[in-house]
Amino acid sequence: FEPVGIVRSAESKANLVESGIDPNCVVVADVTDPSAIATAMQGCSALIIGTSAKPAPSGKTDPVTERPIFSFPNGQPEQVDWLGQKAQIDAAKACGISTHVVICSSMGGTDPSNMLNALGRETAEDGSAQGGNILLWKRKAEKYLIDSGLPYTVVHPGGLINEPGGRREIVIGVDDERSEGERSIPREDVAEVLVQALLIPAYRGRSFDIRSKLEGEGEVTTDFAALVEQLGDRNCDYTLGEIA
Repeated sequence: FEPVGIVRSAESKANLVESGIDPNCVVVADVTDPSAIATAMQGCSALIIGTSAKPAPSGKTDPVTERPIFSFPNGQPEQVDWLGQKAQIDAAKACGISTHVVICSSMGGTDPSNMLNALGRETAEDGSAQGGNILLWKRKAEKYLIDSGLPYTVVHPGGLINEPGGRREIVIGVDDERSEGERSIPREDVAEVLVQALLIPAYRGRSFDIRSKLEGEGEVTTDFAALVEQLGDRNCDYTLGEIA
């Protein structure tokens, strides 16, 4: 592969270039603009989607819980996690029906009451809820990809941590199961699984969760074909939970 990264702003590109990335390998395009994404993805043979709305403190406090209220200043999950991912999937399909698409999503999607869904959610005057529901919108994008006819892989990592990768045993499963151990995983380990999903045919047509054991527990994962084989014929069940 000849990787090209798509970022939303010139500032994001500048940060990557400053870190040593070739500027020709970074393209600026807004994922909520289907035409811009289609142009940026011309000639694409494989796609890893890492798109996600980013919550930030709104400066307000919940009068009941006294906790900070979060909002999505750069786009609600419906626009970013659903429509933004849909635009990328559609652009990938336009590049050819054999374009393999890997989505990096999130664990927690089987539980509509997951606290992540409350971020950015507001109650309108008529009592209806507006905004938020990030996991429900992510799940809608996942199902859209699965039903698209494209080769796909959907990866649900646990809580992302900024620790070195390649030092832990990765635990694979489905449907938010967690009988023991941590629910977190280093970002670098997630990135490794996303790339391996493009390289190992057994990852096609799979939807699963990943998390990791603590460093020093278990055996460090190095055989990624063996990792996905642990699933047997199991995939995440989209009849569980809710889809936006």
